[in-house]
Amino acid sequence: MRKPVVALLGKPNVGKSTIFNRLVGKKVSIIEDTPGITRDRIYGNVNIDGHQFHLIDTGGIELDNEGFNKEIKVQVSLAIDEADLVLFVVDGKTGLTHEDLSVRDMLKKISNKVIVVINKCDSKLIKDTEYEFYELGFSNYLKVSGEQGTGISDLESLIIKNIPYFEEEKDDNIKFSIIGRPNVGKSSLVNALLNEERVIVSDVAGTTRDAIYTNFKYHDNTYTVIDTAGMRKKGKIYEAVERYSLLRSMKAIDRSDVCVLVINAEEGIIEHDKHIAGYAIEAGKPIVLVVNKWDVIDNKDQNMKKWINDIRANFQFMTYASIVFLSAKTKKRIHTLMPEILKSYENSHRQVKTSLLNDVIMEAYQLNIPPSYKGKRLKIYFSSQVSSAPPTINIQVNSKGLVHFSYLRYLENKIRESFDFSGTPIVIQFKNKGER
Repeated sequence: MRKPVVALLGKPNVGKSTIFNRLVGKKVSIIEDTPGITRDRIYGNVNIDGHQFHLIDTGGIELDNEGFNKEIKVQVSLAIDEADLVLFVVDGKTGLTHEDLSVRDMLKKISNKVIVVINKCDSKLIKDTEYEFYELGFSNYLKVSGEQGTGISDLESLIIKNIPYFEEEKDDNIKFSIIGRPNVGKSSLVNALLNEERVIVSDVAGTTRDAIYTNFKYHDNTYTVIDTAGMRKKGKIYEAVERYSLLRSMKAIDRSDVCVLVINAEEGIIEHDKHIAGYAIEAGKPIVLVVNKWDVIDNKDQNMKKWINDIRANFQFMTYASIVFLSAKTKKRIHTLMPEILKSYENSHRQVKTSLLNDVIMEAYQLNIPPSYKGKRLKIYFSSQVSSAPPTINIQVNSKGLVHFSYLRYLENKIRESFDFSGTPIVIQFKNKGER
């Protein structure tokens, strides 16, 4: 089901990143008392009492140093096109400025989905400036202090009241999304899949504004491919902001049963590839890594080994993911992709019998009993799989505070050695005995 998108918008140094961190609940954005310090738009998933949405910090987008007006135009354009709700952050300490009025003029067309957030209300100067902001002409205003946390709970309530909710489509088709940064060959891969010994059933407009859902048949079964590529608006605004692709990937990830992350064999792995993969893992989705444009690579056997080593080194948080080498352009090795997608899907829905799981975990515990810590030692009592997609395992212990990260990884590896969970993340939850 698609999550709503909320965008933080406003001129530099009004405290967008501080508010972002308050809402997300952890320090993600860079905070520094310098205008424009946030160099990249930052994305986070927010869950408030079961209400979930994507949050975007749009601060600090720069385009060839062409000045504030160009920068703010990029932010507003992206927010108007992509966000379901805009948090227009202003500085209560300095009062209303020409820049604020410029943002207001651009937001007029979506005035019904704007909340004006008057930040820095802990300042004594707020009494002299707060009423100036009503000139902006919006319906919703709220005073907060991102630094002190004042008013943040009221802001959360106002967000929940104003964001839309999208009904989940009743569709039993297995859905997989083609995700990745621009120009890695996502559109070409979709076209190659649909034209390779398969019959297209229909093109279905998705509920999101940025993806195409196409149903097609493979081995007499119907599947849905979600194409996020080729949908960027034309013009310098969108061409200049590569990380804009991450938002579209996040939306597609929400709707997917499996994610296919495409990497460009000509360019190699970059940090942005890992960012996109991280969101798929955080969402608990199975993932298949595709190295595209394999037709341009010489010494394929030798380079394939090198690529596998590089991928495992760069994506250490998902060593279980399948890797497929292909060329969407020539359709070489295209037939290897669907079997890996289906295997990853099946493994994400795998259910392990409680007795077998207990045997594996207790044997692993006996083989490697954790060291004691301050006179206490971790004890494992009982294990069970409580859900699938992703496979989620509860382990009852005497004190979950004694579980070291390395021991969690050890148990996960032992589970994977005994059961085929390749292609999917596993969630292991430690519970104190008697804890629900």
